[in-house]
Amino acid sequence: MEAKIKLRVQGLTNSQVQSGAYALILAEEKGIHRVPIIVGTAEAQSIAIALEKVKIPRPLTHDLFVAFAQTFKIQIREVLIYKYEDGIFYSELLLDDGFKQIRLDSRTSDAIAIALRVNCPIYATIKIITDCGVVLDDGLYELDDEEEEKWELMDLDPEEITDEYTLRRKLSFMREEDLVSRLEEAVKKENYEYAKMYKDELRRRKEEERESW
Repeated sequence: MEAKIKLRVQGLTNSQVQSGAYALILAEEKGIHRVPIIVGTAEAQSIAIALEKVKIPRPLTHDLFVAFAQTFKIQIREVLIYKYEDGIFYSELLLDDGFKQIRLDSRTSDAIAIALRVNCPIYATIKIITDCGVVLDDGLYELDDEEEEKWELMDLDPEEITDEYTLRRKLSFMREEDLVSRLEEAVKKENYEYAKMYKDELRRRKEEERESW
């Protein structure tokens, strides 16, 4: 099995890209990467309740799952985020009944909501961290502080655009050095959702360049 890296839940923020959604920020426990994951309102609420240890009068679905597992003496050993494809993170729960262990496929938001309730570790593969993580200060890029790049398509700042499709089109027309600068600035401001989108666009261009060789 591919090596894995332990993560912790850093927090939740309103998504600036998808209206009505939230960005869940996962932080590398012993490193400098941050992984933003878009989650829905219901999942964000459940995660926030677990983070704040709020007591509610009736159990939510994730509470029910945990109660069911505990009633039948099933331990949830870990959560593993193992794949990222077409904008979706794939995760699994490692369950242990004392006799055997099985891995159960799960939406990442559900898996993390459950993990917070049972205090089990959250991991991601090295590939997930490398491909989807934003590095706080990796020293890879040099910024041009003397000149601010001009937009080539629209006279709009990317972070003023709330529609994801329009934003991705905007990024596709930006100059590479401008994307690098924006990436650095987003990381400094801990705006991990936009930082990931800048990084995704840079990676997409590199992949296209390799395919054209």
